[in-house]
Amino acid sequence: MRVTHAPGKYADFEALRDRALALRRAGLSRRQIRDRLHVDNNDLLNRLLEGEPPPEWTKRPNAKDDLREKARELRLQGWTYDRIQVELGCSKSSISLWVRDLPKPERKRSREEASAIAKRGWEATLRRREEERQRTRAAAKREMGALTDRELFTVGVALYWAEGSKSKPYSRRERITFVNSDPNMITVFLAWLALLDVDPTTLRFAVQIHESADVEAAEKYWAHHVGIDANDLMKTTLKRHNPRTNRKNTGDDYYGCLRVDVRNGAELYRRIEGWWYGIVGAVRPGETSNRT
Repeated sequence: MRVTHAPGKYADFEALRDRALALRRAGLSRRQIRDRLHVDNNDLLNRLLEGEPPPEWTKRPNAKDDLREKARELRLQGWTYDRIQVELGCSKSSISLWVRDLPKPERKRSREEASAIAKRGWEATLRRREEERQRTRAAAKREMGALTDRELFTVGVALYWAEGSKSKPYSRRERITFVNSDPNMITVFLAWLALLDVDPTTLRFAVQIHESADVEAAEKYWAHHVGIDANDLMKTTLKRHNPRTNRKNTGDDYYGCLRVDVRNGAELYRRIEGWWYGIVGAVRPGETSNRT
């Protein structure tokens, strides 16, 4: 229950500070001191405990403790946040929390020098984030391990139903067409077709790309990716460039999309549709007949 203080409650600041420091030295936490003294104002509590370190038991183990101590040491030497960030690879927000109680150093650099240091600090942060991202991806890849045929089969059904062409009630087109710009998606799709014993001679490939791109390079890229000669590709579909759109895929590594068709694929399409709804039925509550 909160206690409402009468006017003048904190008038004798020094006496209140003495009580707060005594409690702190007795090993009480901030919350315990706040409740004992009925101090509901965090700014006032900070002033009462200023300069008094917290008891050891309130300090949580933290993997960044060493970095924190190093950051405080550098700050006391007059280093700026930007320079500490470059040195330690920490975020400026963390550094700010760690050293906020320390005196601010005098500015010794020009704005241009400070800006250059800040840029290097941000680049260091980006490198650290990318390293963390790559570690997470590598760990997840190891978790996946090898795929069984059954797993690849299920992945392929879901992949096709998400990315492949589908027949509509108002437009019955039972055919196999898969289009994607991600070469890894194409690789998985072709592996799935091979698992289903689809005759490779029934496969047809065609590039779809913006007319402003390097069409010849894209054709060579995709032909090499699927293991055929570029002359064996079907006619490339060129997308007209709309100047009102702000396209991002304009670099040298832009190769458009590859379309994969399976000739005479109506029967396979119907089986895919059935497999997909088998998956749907297996995950619906109460329907466990397809689960193992």
